[in-house]
Amino acid sequence: MRWGILATGTIARKFADTVRAMEKEGEVLEAAASRRIEAAQVFADEFGVKKAYGSYDELLRDPEVEAVYIATPNNLHYENARDCLEAGKHVLCEKPFTTSAEQAEALYALAEQKGLFVMEAFWVRFLPVLQKMQEIIASGEIGEVVHARSDYGFIAKGARKDRKFNSDLGGGALLDIGIYNLGFMHMVMGEAPVSFSSRVHINEYGTDDFSNILLEYPGQRTADITTAIGMDIPREAAIFGTKGSITLPDFQKAERMTVRLYEGDSYNVEIPFEVNGFEYQIREASRCVAEKLSTSKILKAEDSLTILKLMDDIRESWGMKFAFEG
Repeated sequence: MRWGILATGTIARKFADTVRAMEKEGEVLEAAASRRIEAAQVFADEFGVKKAYGSYDELLRDPEVEAVYIATPNNLHYENARDCLEAGKHVLCEKPFTTSAEQAEALYALAEQKGLFVMEAFWVRFLPVLQKMQEIIASGEIGEVVHARSDYGFIAKGARKDRKFNSDLGGGALLDIGIYNLGFMHMVMGEAPVSFSSRVHINEYGTDDFSNILLEYPGQRTADITTAIGMDIPREAAIFGTKGSITLPDFQKAERMTVRLYEGDSYNVEIPFEVNGFEYQIREASRCVAEKLSTSKILKAEDSLTILKLMDDIRESWGMKFAFEG
């Protein structure tokens, strides 16, 4: 598929590097756009992108671009994705898909109306180890899941810190990396929680930099997640069932896990990335477009909406106000 990329930051560089490694599969870097033509040209030269544009509109007018990867700040995701769909482009949009569930619902409806594919770039959903984890849970090998936990924290400094916490850019730890914790738990539990409680710290920017959230799911199953920007917390996760457990030393970049059975042998599962982990979502997007699907069966619209609605509710409980801008 012929890709266009909106924005040229760190995550866009990772995406471009992955597409370039997938050329033999028919993936092509057709165009890249930035608000400054100089930045777009430097990016294009580095990654072998065919064309560079100094505005997003120019890229959307390019008839050779079939699909667009959106790597702009969180607050622009809805506007950018809407413009791509209106221009007839398929969309793979970085997480969080939008900054509210209402915005996301509008985009899914527009994609359906236009006959186009749209998906949140929640890349961990497609990782082979996590796919295997879901298979093990579904098989009953570790019994009924009773509890799970996951943690994720890192330290941001300087301009990066300002960007991560800027409320005008859709900042805050929950939207930035807490979505990984919540999305992982959705993979484990398979449904929305019935309730939650939380502790949060709001920083000088007016956004969250630390939270601990306890989620309760149907059947009195529970999950505990910790998210922080400002603390270096390993991305560890564990799932506890009635017959065994699964532990992951890094659930966000999952290439290995250990299955421990209470009455039986323990074993490791290791599936290294082919490139860097992004290849699986890119492959799925291209497959869906080729099959003329509007959404993926692996990451359905309902999955992304479940997490976005949950984040809306959590942030609202923290006193954060947000409104849909159509």
